[in-house]
Amino acid sequence: MPFSDYKTALVTGASTGMGYAIAERLAREGLIVHGVGRNEEGLSKLADACGAIPHVVDVSDTAALTELVSGLEIDVLVNNAGVSRAGNILDANEFDIDEQIDVNLRAALQLARLTLPGMMERNRGHIVNITSIAGHYEFGGHTVYHATKAAMHTVSRQLRVDAYGKDIRVTEICPGRVETDIFARVLKVDPAEAYKRMYEDFECPKPSDIADAVAFAIAAPHYVNVGMIEIMPTLQVPGGLRTGTRTEFPSTRR
Repeated sequence: MPFSDYKTALVTGASTGMGYAIAERLAREGLIVHGVGRNEEGLSKLADACGAIPHVVDVSDTAALTELVSGLEIDVLVNNAGVSRAGNILDANEFDIDEQIDVNLRAALQLARLTLPGMMERNRGHIVNITSIAGHYEFGGHTVYHATKAAMHTVSRQLRVDAYGKDIRVTEICPGRVETDIFARVLKVDPAEAYKRMYEDFECPKPSDIADAVAFAIAAPHYVNVGMIEIMPTLQVPGGLRTGTRTEFPSTRR
């Protein structure tokens, strides 16, 4: 569906990284963009850069989201906001679990609930969910993150079913390692240190590459739904198989 068929977009997690790049790209395509995030400074920069309308809102606050979208006709919803915590379920605390579910899953469901009925009524709309290869492949640790991203894969498929019979499209963008500042937050280190450890010796997609993928899906003809795009560095491969030995784990010997 040409961008000209849409008027308004809402992008969460728009104050930095992929969300910032997506919001900027959609604004460049002529959409009125509402950028949502917790970082006021980042949203102000976004507004100055492309004219996006900033909203300093925590997406886990459903009442605030409800107030925000009230009266708006959102044609394109990009659920991009996400958080992650290092460690597996053995290391997680109550906050780690609740925050990731609230931000990565619950907020996206609530925004779909709030915006999809209007899209159905107008018979136009596009929901883009930024998930992760963690929703499709298992790595060591990050159990809750994997769970929420796998759930969002199912949500993406289910929303297509919910919108059956209308010109509503749903796209899952599934990135691998992308050069953003997320690892500084996850690893709780200085951004320069995170860059050195996670990006310096690697060739990784940039946030603009993810924004290009979003734009590609939205710009497709109205009769084309791009269901999922998986984007990874060429030299990154997902998955893997490990089998422990009795030497490694002698305590498991019977």
